[in-house]
Amino acid sequence: MQTLQISIYALAFLVALALIFDFMNGFHDAANAIATVVSTGVLKPQTAVAMAATFNFVAILVFQLKVATTVGKGTIDPSVVDHYVVFGALVGAIVWNLITWYYGIPSSSSHALIGGLVGAAVAKAGTGSLIAGGLLKTILFIVLSPLLGFIFGSLMMVLVSWLFVRATPRRVDKWFRRMQLVSASMYSLGHGGNDAQKTMGIIWMLLIAAGASSPDEHLPWWVVISCYTAISLGTLFGGWRIVKTMGQKITKLKPVGGFCAETGGAITLFLATALGVPVSTTHTITGAIVGVGASKKMSAVRWGVAGNIVWAWVFTIPASAFMAAIAWWIGTLIL
Repeated sequence: MQTLQISIYALAFLVALALIFDFMNGFHDAANAIATVVSTGVLKPQTAVAMAATFNFVAILVFQLKVATTVGKGTIDPSVVDHYVVFGALVGAIVWNLITWYYGIPSSSSHALIGGLVGAAVAKAGTGSLIAGGLLKTILFIVLSPLLGFIFGSLMMVLVSWLFVRATPRRVDKWFRRMQLVSASMYSLGHGGNDAQKTMGIIWMLLIAAGASSPDEHLPWWVVISCYTAISLGTLFGGWRIVKTMGQKITKLKPVGGFCAETGGAITLFLATALGVPVSTTHTITGAIVGVGASKKMSAVRWGVAGNIVWAWVFTIPASAFMAAIAWWIGTLIL
C-alpha cells in the first residue's frame, strides 16, 4: 500500500478527532451501562457513572484486540484509506451521535462509525472499496445482538423467578440490589471492551496508511491506553438525555429485572468481543430490557417506544454514511 504524504499536524489532528469520537461514544452510550442500575434506585447517577467508567477502563486487562483488528483491517480496503476518508468517517459519526443524543434517541455509536467508514470510502472510490466479509458480519449482528440480548435477558428472568419462587418480594429486592452492582459492573466491562476498540481500529488504520505503523505490527500501546481513557472519561460525564428512555420508558424495572437485563447484555458483549465483532451496546441492552419485560407479560413492554428505537437503528448506518460522504468532500477542500 502506498504511504500517505501527510503532515504530522494533520495526523495529530485526526488522532485527536478520533479520541473526541471515542469520548462521545462513552458519553452517548453511558446510558446503556447505567440506565438500569439508576432507574431501579440501586445507585445514584454520579456513583453509577463513576463505577461504569472504572470498569470501561479495566477492560484493557481483560479483552484481546480482535474488534480493533476487524474495524482497522476488515471493513474497507486499506488502499483507499487516507486522511480525507478518516476525517469523513469520524465527522459523519460524530454529527449523527450529536443529533441522536440531543433528541434522546439511543442509537448506536458503533454503527454510526461503521456507516461513516462506508460513506467516506464509497464517496472516494465507490462500492468496490468495501470488504464484504467484515461488513456482513457487522450487519448480521445488528439483528443478532438485540436478539441474543432478548434471549439471555428473558432466560435469566425465568431462571431467577424459578430459583426464588418461594422467596418474599422484600428478600428478592434485598438480594438483587447487591447483585445488580455485579451485573452492572460486568456490563460496563463488556461495553468498554467492545466500544473502545472501534476507535483503536480507526487510529490503527490511519497510522498504517501514514506509514507510522505496519499491518504486521501490534497496535501501539499508546493508542490502546488513550482510547480506553477517552471512552471512560466520556462515560464519566454521562449522556443523561438517554438514561430515562433506556431505564424507564421501555419497561418498568425492579432490581431483579435490572440484574437479568445487565447479565444478559454482558453475556452477549463478552461473546461478540471474543469473536471480534463490533456490536452495538445500545442494541444489546435494549434487547435484554425488552426480554426481561416480555418474560413477565407482553403488555409490560411499551412496544411503541421499542419500535421508535428500532427505526433509529435502521437509519443509523445510511444516515451517518450520507453525512460522512459530505464530510469527506469538505475534508478534501480544507485538509
